[in-house]
Amino acid sequence: MNGREARPAQPARPAVPCLPDAVIPVDATTALTAFDVADAPALVAAVADPDIRRWLPLPRPYPVELAEQWVTVGAASIRVSGAGLVRCIRVDGALAGCIDVKRVEWRARTAELGYWLAPGFRGRGLATAAVRTLSSWLLDVHSFERVELRVATGNAASARVASRAGFVHEGVARNAGFTDDGMVDLAVWSRVPGDRSD
Repeated sequence: MNGREARPAQPARPAVPCLPDAVIPVDATTALTAFDVADAPALVAAVADPDIRRWLPLPRPYPVELAEQWVTVGAASIRVSGAGLVRCIRVDGALAGCIDVKRVEWRARTAELGYWLAPGFRGRGLATAAVRTLSSWLLDVHSFERVELRVATGNAASARVASRAGFVHEGVARNAGFTDDGMVDLAVWSRVPGDRSD
C-alpha cells in the first residue's frame, strides 16, 4: 500500500421513509396536490373563517408571508422528513381546503389525517371524498395498517365526514386536543384494511 491504511466502509444510512409528492385524483374536478406560493392569499382568506378558527389553533394574525413560508418550506419539510404529507384540496384548480397526513409511525404503518374546507366549498361532499381518497391511498397503495381521525367532540360536521368516509368511531380521548378556547375531548375514528369506504 502507499502508506495509507484502508478505511473500513461506512455503513449506509437508511433513507428516511416518506410519502411521494403525488397528485392524488379524487374525481374529474378535484385532486389532492401540493400547495403553491400562489395559493397563499386564498389560504390566508380561508383560515380567517370563524368555523376553521374555532377548531384549529392557528397563528393570529396569519399574514400572507407566513402562508407563503408554510406552502413553500413548511409543507415540503414535513414530507421529506417522513413526518407526513400536506395536500391542497383543489377543485377546478382553486384552493378548496387542506388535508394532511400526520403522526406517521412507519414501523407500525399508522397515521392520522386532518382536514378543513374553505367556506365556499362546504356542503358538497368534498371533505368526505378527500378523506376517503387519501385514507384509501394510504391503506391500499402504501400498505398502512391504520388511518385515524381525531375530531373535537363538538365538531359535528367533521364527525359526519368521518362516518361518511367509512371510518369507525372507537371512543373519546378526554382532554386530548386544544383550540384557541382551551382543551377539548377528541372523538377517535379509524379505518383499517378491509373496512368499507362507501
